[in-house]
Formats: sequence, C-alpha cells, structure tokens
Amino acid sequence: MLITTEVLMYLPYLYPSHRFQIASRRFWLAGLLLASGMTALPLIHAQSQPPAPPAQPQQPDQATPDAGGPGGDSGSIALPKKKEPAEDDTPPPAPAAPKIKVPEGGTGNFNLRVDVPEVDVDVGVLLEKTGQFVPGLKPSNFRVYEDGVEQKVVGFKRVEAPITALMICEFAATSYTFIYDMRNAAFAFTNQLRPQDYVALMTFDLRTQIQLDFTQDKRQFAQAINSLMIPGFSETDVFDALYEGMDRLSRIPGHKYIILIASGVDTLSKLTLDKILKAVKASQDITIFTVSTGGFARAASIHGDSLKFLQADNQMKTFAKYTGGVSYFPRFPAEMPEIFQEINQNIRSKYQLVYHPTNAKQDGTYRKLRVELVDDEGKPLRMQDEKHKPLKYDIIARDGYRAQPEVE
Repeated sequence: MLITTEVLMYLPYLYPSHRFQIASRRFWLAGLLLASGMTALPLIHAQSQPPAPPAQPQQPDQATPDAGGPGGDSGSIALPKKKEPAEDDTPPPAPAAPKIKVPEGGTGNFNLRVDVPEVDVDVGVLLEKTGQFVPGLKPSNFRVYEDGVEQKVVGFKRVEAPITALMICEFAATSYTFIYDMRNAAFAFTNQLRPQDYVALMTFDLRTQIQLDFTQDKRQFAQAINSLMIPGFSETDVFDALYEGMDRLSRIPGHKYIILIASGVDTLSKLTLDKILKAVKASQDITIFTVSTGGFARAASIHGDSLKFLQADNQMKTFAKYTGGVSYFPRFPAEMPEIFQEINQNIRSKYQLVYHPTNAKQDGTYRKLRVELVDDEGKPLRMQDEKHKPLKYDIIARDGYRAQPEVE
C-alpha cells in the first residue's frame, strides 16, 4: 500500500511517455499485491488454529504372539487365531452328591472311627540241644493264646534284620573273676556284630555310667570295653541299672535288645524286686538276654550255691523270660563264643506273628501270652533228625504284654 501511494504522488511531474510505463507498472504491482493477499489468506487462517501435535512414529506390535515366532520390530507378523473351544470339548458337570435322608429323630450325619488294637509277637524256635534256629515253619504251625483264648493270626513273616542293642555290664570291685568273665562275654558279643547294628555300652556298680553311646563303629565299642580296668565301688545295683537302661531304650522306635552281663546280685538299689519286675512286664518292644558271671568261682567255692546267688540266678531268668529272651549261666570262658553265637542267631532269626486281640478293651491290664506249635492235623508238632530221632525244641516268646491304658 505504501508503494502505491508514493507512485501516485510523483505522477504529475513525469513526462507523458513515462506515465504510461508507470501506470503499467502500477497495474502490475497491484495485481501482484492482490495475488499475494489471496495467497496469504489461507496461511493467516491456518495460523489462527492451534498447532496439531506432531505425529508419533508407528511402533511395532510388541505383544507376545500366541504361537510361532518371536516378536519385535521385524515387521508385521501373522498370528494364528486361537481355537475356540468346541461345544463337545466342554467336560460334563460332576454328578450331584447323593442325598441321604435322615430319619426323623436321627442325629444327622457323623463319622465313626474305630481303632482296632494290633499285637506283634516275635517268636523264636530253637533246637534245645544245639540252639539252632528252626526254619521252614508256616503260619498254620503257630497257635497264639491270649489269657487262654486262641487268637486268629492275620500276619506272618520271618524277620532277620540289623539290631539295636544296649549292653549293660556289671563293673564293680567284688572279685576279679567276675570282671574277667564280664570282659570275655562283652568281647564275644562284639565279634557277632554286623556293620548295620547299633550298640551302646553302660556299666554299673553303685551308680550307672554310659561308657559309649549308640554307634555302628565296632572298633569304638571294643575300645570302650578294653577301657574297663579299675572299678570304683563294690556295690552292684542291678535293678536300678536295668530300669535306667529300659527307660533309655523306650525313646527309640522299633524293637530293641538288652544284653545284661552280671552276677544278678543286687545290693543297694532304690527299686525293689517287685517294682523292677513290674517295669519289665510293662516294657514295650524290648527283649532281655542275661549272661551270668562268676560261674567258675561259685562252683569252686563252698559258698557258691548260697541263697544270695540262687536268688540272683532266679532274677536273671525272670528278666529274660518276661521279655521273650534267654538266660545263660556259663562256667568257663570257652563257652562265651557259642553262647553269643546262639544269641545272635536268636535275635536275627525270628517269626513275627500279628493278630487283633479278641479282647479289644484298652484298660491297661496285663495279658498273658502263650505260643504253641502244631502240625497240619492240629496236634503238637514233633521234629526228627536224619535218623528219625525226636528233637526237642524251645519256643522263645515274651510272657505277655500290657494293653493300652484307658483314655479318660
């Protein structure tokens, strides 16, 4: 607009020839301005609108494909379409629980649990002359009686497994002969051990002492026996020692054995004979074998068969009898290996009988057990050797067991 005004002001002073040129230029300039204004209108209109946000670059689909090929920026990937479950693939609904109609006046639904007692009886059958185990017996050869009532045997098997045994030795300052017999018997027992056996050693005089805890190391057991050199007291409290040994074994699961090597004479025990016998009867899964010491000294002495030793022998027999064990009374050291070989065979080779007692009461009473051997006709079983001579045998089983106490 400014340029047009200036041109018009100077028009009077120009020559006629120049006026035509200026007029031409005026029309050309006006047309140029008019064209420029029309071009600027859309731009001005566009500037009046808010600027549009910059376009974001298109990102590739990073979703993990349902099947086939990795994802990423490798371009478009054709993903397989998920298969819609067919109507036939739908599992049928679970059947409705059956409804039990409770009669009027009933107590509703309830669960009943009945604990049936089960008794295990380990039975050893040994030839009386040789002490050998008698194999090949069948379940029908055994009869088990509880309080005089025959029981039905529901389980039967022959047992031969590693043992868990506690050897209790009398180690008192009474006579060297008793200590000498004790050491010979202990070493003879050690020679019968196997690598899988667990054994422990406990001694007693006035008090009990654990010489070696349970171990499978046969050398440690022999070293513990070899360390018994000088005793401390001359008293022999065998009742207290046996009770403590049973108490320790009661905390160990499975069947256990006690090898009691002693004279059997008790001097200053806190427990009486009646109490220790009651504890022996009530013991569970414990079998006691007793080996007497001082047999040769007693035989050579005038007072060898005194009332004290006769009572001691009877006590040792009772301990073994109540638990299904055997008692031995050797006089010479040469008898020890044979004795412990028989004990080893008796411990490892047994028949195990299982039955459900007809008297299912859990009243804590003591039940007497008796085992017999019969033939196929139900008569007492008779055994013969190769020359058809009769063979006597011993049935080794515990005297009884105590039922579970009543739950209050």
